[in-house]
Amino acid sequence: MMRLLTTIMLLALLVFGLWSWVDYDYWLLGPSPAHYTWWWPEEFSTIGQDIDSLFYLIAVMVAVMFVITMGGLVLFTWKYSAKRQDKAVFSHGSHKLELLWTAVPAGLLLIIAFSQMSTFAEIQFASATQDEEGNDLPVHCEIWASQFDWRFRYPGKDGRFGTNDDFESPYELVLPLQENEEGDAKKLVFLLRSRDVLHSFFVPHLRFKRDAVPGMTQRIWLGIDDKQMEEVLATREEKSFDIICAELCGWGHYKMSGRVRVLPQDQYEAWVDEMTAQQFGNS
Repeated sequence: MMRLLTTIMLLALLVFGLWSWVDYDYWLLGPSPAHYTWWWPEEFSTIGQDIDSLFYLIAVMVAVMFVITMGGLVLFTWKYSAKRQDKAVFSHGSHKLELLWTAVPAGLLLIIAFSQMSTFAEIQFASATQDEEGNDLPVHCEIWASQFDWRFRYPGKDGRFGTNDDFESPYELVLPLQENEEGDAKKLVFLLRSRDVLHSFFVPHLRFKRDAVPGMTQRIWLGIDDKQMEEVLATREEKSFDIICAELCGWGHYKMSGRVRVLPQDQYEAWVDEMTAQQFGNS
């Protein structure tokens, strides 16, 4: 009886583990939305599709290995838990099998490593925040993380930090839509800093996540696909998007959130004028 019960419990773990991968709202109950992304919210980043492709690659690998591992555990539990009359046979093991289960994970890790190299370079390398001549792109704003809030410091209309027209926007990151003459999205560059402990700046809709490390200033960038963003906004009542701290940073970590709002260039400039007026106002 115990043998049967144990086997059923392990088999249920396999079934429920696979069921946790099913997005039943769309797979079973209705058609997928225009920008359906499995598990993820809709994206409108210029690197979003690359990030999603890497996620799907790793997710499929994990799913296959989970099925093989749990399937083997169920099979061996049922087969070798039965009562036997013969004596146990000593076995040192199989060198071929050991080489196999070492080589397969190593090969999968190599596939992941080579698959992500170009995306990693595009996001992380210093050249990602430089122009074609190697000069640093202008900084849109500074992102300050602290327990337990996000604050965004803008350089004002003069475009320079450290002057009187600098202003700060707590909890809300406001971005302008910008395109070059070819219609491609321009990069928006930021300086990411932490005032106290380790935080993680995470914007799911932009597929961006970077740790904010105390004592370190990081140049990061975001690119917005405005056409895709407009299609996403057309299906949403809420016109802003979540900012999350993805690193446990203390007792108030759960409430360390913010919003991203994207505005057309003219509306963004009007917003800057309004924030500047508040900066110099008496209220």
